[in-house]
Amino acid sequence: MHTDPQTTAPRAGADLERPGSRIFVSFVAAVAATSGLLFGFDIAVISGAIVYLRPLWNLSELGTEIATSSLLAGCIVGAAFAGTLSDSWGRRKSLLLSAALFAFSAVCSAFPMLLPLGHIVGVPGGFLLARLGGGFAVGAASLLAPLYIAEISPARIRGQLVALNQMAIVTGILLSYLANWGLSFFGNESWRWMFAVAALPALFLLVAMFFVPESPRWLMEKGREQEARTVLERAAGTLEARVAIGSLRETIQLESGTIGELFQPGVRKALGIALVLAVMQQWVGVNTLLFYGSITLNDVLGWHAQTAGAPALGALALIGAVNFLATIIALYLIDRIGRKPLLVFSAAAMGVCWIGLAYLFHLPHPPAVPVVVAMFLCSGTFAVGLGPGVWVLLSEIFPTRIRGRAMAAGTVTLWIACTALTMSFPTLSRTLGQSGAQLIYAAACAFTALFVAFGVPETRGKTLEEIERFWIVKSKEREVA
Repeated sequence: MHTDPQTTAPRAGADLERPGSRIFVSFVAAVAATSGLLFGFDIAVISGAIVYLRPLWNLSELGTEIATSSLLAGCIVGAAFAGTLSDSWGRRKSLLLSAALFAFSAVCSAFPMLLPLGHIVGVPGGFLLARLGGGFAVGAASLLAPLYIAEISPARIRGQLVALNQMAIVTGILLSYLANWGLSFFGNESWRWMFAVAALPALFLLVAMFFVPESPRWLMEKGREQEARTVLERAAGTLEARVAIGSLRETIQLESGTIGELFQPGVRKALGIALVLAVMQQWVGVNTLLFYGSITLNDVLGWHAQTAGAPALGALALIGAVNFLATIIALYLIDRIGRKPLLVFSAAAMGVCWIGLAYLFHLPHPPAVPVVVAMFLCSGTFAVGLGPGVWVLLSEIFPTRIRGRAMAAGTVTLWIACTALTMSFPTLSRTLGQSGAQLIYAAACAFTALFVAFGVPETRGKTLEEIERFWIVKSKEREVA
């Protein structure tokens, strides 16, 4: 391997021994993860608001599906463009754009009359446009935040810090459920404030992004090596930064940086794994609990989500709390036992939960407590593995120069799968019943567990450059064989 003398030669004085700052890295990761908090809040807040919007706008089943999934359509567009934006503008400026769109969406979803655009199947056009804008921000942030955090983090704690973004997502989900439940006491206009409160963290993110650096890997790609070195030295220390700069320089020189590289032997398998994981993270079905949980509890158990005290919204808040606690466990485990064990356990345990729910919903009068407990366990086992694990893998397994575009491919696929799941759930439940839909999700969980066990490599503790070289070596081994 070529070694640049500038990278290995010792520099005089205390520079040689200067350690990185865990506080600095944690601050940068926390700021970026605020976009994850807004991601979680925006996708989950509709679960409370929709119970007010359905009677207010007299929504049909199609209108309910469109109002619920309009954000997700924006997610597809945001994820599709975010890769190109991040590769040309940089990760930091792209996150700034996302922050502005989060704020726009929060205000205009709460007050859609600010965008007088007529109605589509009963849904105000201003509301749909605001949610599409928020979806663009969510889709972009879902790609940019883990990408940015992965590229600025030392390898030894990268999984933990990228998983921090998932922690922020479930925190946002929990906060949205708590806001939905708390605001439900304020009557039929509660839905406005459910959307509007997201403007506060959006404004924080908008300001805080001015105080964090650009990704060192992106800076290296643009020939700004000294800036990249400065960021890496603050994050990982002088010695590790010197090694990282050398590895990055060598890796970038070897890469073409074109989208066609995704289909070359050294990367093709990584792309296939990423796309399958992206689809299956959604088709294990957890988002049917997040988006339609209040409607399900209302229809099946008779817990009227629109009444004072909103028991269905309170139950969703408890599910959000379980999500939150399970993600803390994931943060602790992901760099200790690895990605694969968590993913396999998560998928298998979710499958068992779905089978249990299918049995309960098949009963003439489903018992409330076992149903809610099974929902808790299903959501919690997702949060301890598939939730953070897939995002961590998507941020790790692609070459540096095309990581933005490659993550876009995986993230767009994920959001298409999420939109398909969300749009199909009401129809699937009506056609096959709740139990039939849940058995389909159980089968998806079984497939996911087997796919991870036999098809996904472990990336714990490896640098991004080591992971890239792993695929190249594997490709050469297959050619020889």
